[in-house]
Amino acid sequence: MTVKDKTILITGGAGGLGSAMAKLLAKNGAVVFILDLPVAEEAAKKLIAEIEAEGGKAYYEPMDGTKEADWAATVADVLEKTGKVDVLVNNAGINIRKAVEEMSMEEWMKMMEVNTGGVFLGMKYVIPHMRKQGGGAIINTSSQCGLIGHKYTTEAYTASKGAVTLLTKAIASRYGKDNIRCNEICPTTVDTPLTRERLKDPQFAAERVGEVPLGRLCKVEDVANAILYLASEEASYISGVALPVDGGSTCD
Repeated sequence: MTVKDKTILITGGAGGLGSAMAKLLAKNGAVVFILDLPVAEEAAKKLIAEIEAEGGKAYYEPMDGTKEADWAATVADVLEKTGKVDVLVNNAGINIRKAVEEMSMEEWMKMMEVNTGGVFLGMKYVIPHMRKQGGGAIINTSSQCGLIGHKYTTEAYTASKGAVTLLTKAIASRYGKDNIRCNEICPTTVDTPLTRERLKDPQFAAERVGEVPLGRLCKVEDVANAILYLASEEASYISGVALPVDGGSTCD
């Protein structure tokens, strides 16, 4: 896939999914910017060392994706280093695991602030530069819950990811004329260290693996491969797509 020399920003880039994306994109020649909270600095630096050891190029940008000032400063720094923003991957997100009748308004709004507000701000601050340079690509990490009502997932998370799905399509529609593509990926439960801990619960394991026709959890590599494709020149005519990476779990 052709991403060589592209400048790619990844929010939540130091985490399990984000780090897999960063490694694969850098391996394929992209200049990767890992955007994550200051508390993730140690993980980000370790990730950069791994990328550089394999001949890749990466930077860490400490920032809070819900803060406009952080986005303005981060994008300015990226432009100073590489002069462009080719791809934004809005990957950061949270899940407060409470049912709707147990959740406070403050918790609901926190979910929306991170899962939709961070996506909005990222696009707000990169789109003007993508337009000036003649185009770019935005990839949002949604979820299978952005496509369906999911009985094992909190209502707030589902609502936030559903919002990302239509926000993705709206951006693709408005900014296609500027050669800006906007797509999203919609993974099922992904096999990360956190998920493996929860899989020790037999009920959780039965629910999450049992709903997937392919009979296994999604791997971080499955998600990273989808990101690589949507970021690449090979996907230059793909825009407004909500791509399930779910082993068929949204087919039923």
